[in-house]
Amino acid sequence: MDDLSGFPLKIVGENSPMVSFKRVRKAYGSLVVLDDLDLDVAAGEMVSVIGPSGSGKTTVLRMLMTLEKINGGVIYVDGKPLTHMAQGDKLVPASEKHLRARRSDIGMCFQHFNLFPHMTAIQNCMEGPVQVLGLSKGEARDRGEELLELVGMADKKDQHPSRLSGGQQQRVAIARALAMRPKVMLFDEVTSALDPEVIGEVTNVIRKLVSEHNLTMLMVTHQMGFARDISDRVCFFYGGKIEEQGPPAELFGNPRRERTQQFLSAVKEAV
Repeated sequence: MDDLSGFPLKIVGENSPMVSFKRVRKAYGSLVVLDDLDLDVAAGEMVSVIGPSGSGKTTVLRMLMTLEKINGGVIYVDGKPLTHMAQGDKLVPASEKHLRARRSDIGMCFQHFNLFPHMTAIQNCMEGPVQVLGLSKGEARDRGEELLELVGMADKKDQHPSRLSGGQQQRVAIARALAMRPKVMLFDEVTSALDPEVIGEVTNVIRKLVSEHNLTMLMVTHQMGFARDISDRVCFFYGGKIEEQGPPAELFGNPRRERTQQFLSAVKEAV
C-alpha cells in the first residue's frame, strides 16, 4: 500500500478547491493512464478537458465517479477525501459504504445517456432522489418537473426514452443527474453520440447551467469551439498528464507547448 502520511485528512480553508487530485496515479498493468496527476477545480469553476484518445481525460471523470479505483494518491471533493477515508489520524482506502455516501455529491452525464428504458422522463428523474436521498414521491416529482423545465423537456415528461430523440434523451439525462443535487457535475463527451443538428440543444442547456447555476463542472469534449466559449479553464491532457492549461483564449489562441500546438492544428484540419 502507498504511504499516505503526506496527504491531509481534510482540505480546509476559505478558498479550498471543490475537487482536488493529489498525485493521482492509475495504471492497467504496465500501461500508465494517469501519471501523478495534480489538478484543483475551484467551486463554481467550469473546466474543460481536451486531448487525444488515450491521454487519460475520460479516466479523470471515471475516477471522480468512483467507477475506477486509483493506484496512488488521493482525490478530495469539497475538502473531504473521496477515494479514502480517515481512520484515526491516517487515511485508508475507502470502504464501499464511504464511496456510496460520497458518490451523491457527484453527478455524471455519459455520451450514451443510460436512461432507464422502462421509465418515463419524470420517473427517470425521480428514481434517484426517492431511492437514494429518501425524498417522498411528491417531493421528487416536484424537483423532477422543475429540472425538466430547466432543460426544456417539461412537455415530454411522460414519454419513455424510446419516444425521444438523442438530444432529448441527453437533456433528460442532465435533468436526472441534477435531481440528485450534486456539488460537482461531470460531462463525458455528451454530444458525441448525437446528430449534428441536435448538438445545439444539449450545448445550450450546459451554457445555461454555467451562466445561471453555481455548479462546479468538469467536461471532457472534442468540441473545441464549445470548450473555448464555455470554460473558465481548459486542460490539455497528453500521456496521462496535464501538458498545458489556462484560460481558453490563451490556450487556444497562443498555446505554448509543442504537443498542444500539434493537437489543435490536427483538430482544425479534421474539421
